[in-house]
Amino acid sequence: MERYRQFEPILISEFKTRAWTHPEHNHNHYELIFILSGEGSHVINGYAVPYQSDTVFFIGPEEYHYFDIRQETHFIYLKFTDAYIYRTTNESGHLTRQLEYLIKSRETHQHGFPLLAADLQTVRLLFNVIASLKHDIFANQDLIWHQLLSISMLLMRNMPELQMDGPRSRDLQAMFCYIHKNIYTPDLLRSQVMAPHFNISADYLGTYFKRNVGMTIRTYIHHYRNTLIRQRIAAGRMILKEIADEFGLTDVSHLTKILGKDV
Repeated sequence: MERYRQFEPILISEFKTRAWTHPEHNHNHYELIFILSGEGSHVINGYAVPYQSDTVFFIGPEEYHYFDIRQETHFIYLKFTDAYIYRTTNESGHLTRQLEYLIKSRETHQHGFPLLAADLQTVRLLFNVIASLKHDIFANQDLIWHQLLSISMLLMRNMPELQMDGPRSRDLQAMFCYIHKNIYTPDLLRSQVMAPHFNISADYLGTYFKRNVGMTIRTYIHHYRNTLIRQRIAAGRMILKEIADEFGLTDVSHLTKILGKDV
């Protein structure tokens, strides 16, 4: 399997094709894909997802995928790296968190987003704006950023409408969404607080999560939070105290202590 590497922080492409020419692959960037017209299947991690006009897909770096095209398909691609997400200061921190929430909700990556009619119209317009800016990406990168954040907000509020395979998947997806949404508020991630949200006992919450995910809920929260923290440190836009405050940690020593557990 090939791995595609993108060195530019952001790329935009728009094209029509009757046949997909790329092998199954993954990449070092994120891909937000809008299908203006066409029909076929998007094979993601070996799972075939039918698509048609006005379908949206979001692909992370670890997903491997390709398209099986049955009818000429018109694509708009927005490809971006972590460097693009964290290039700014935290002036749009709240909106960046929403994008992170979407990025880390990996179960949603294997499904298209069946948007409500009003949201679909807006998403279509936003992608058309993105396509119109591809002639000078460097000059338009701030405009593109705001379109990306707007699209991520619309996709997020349609996440509960995703078609899952049975109640177990829906319950697990709801737990992932809850964790990702509240990762910046540690008090909301205690089992005693989470369990009533899902109408189950705190003991069963832990048992259910470990049985279906393969790790404890505490371990998952720890790894997920630390991934976000390390991305902020690597970006170099925030000092450690600001990062600690953002994640509701007591102080910098608390932050370095929890990071040290991964070493």
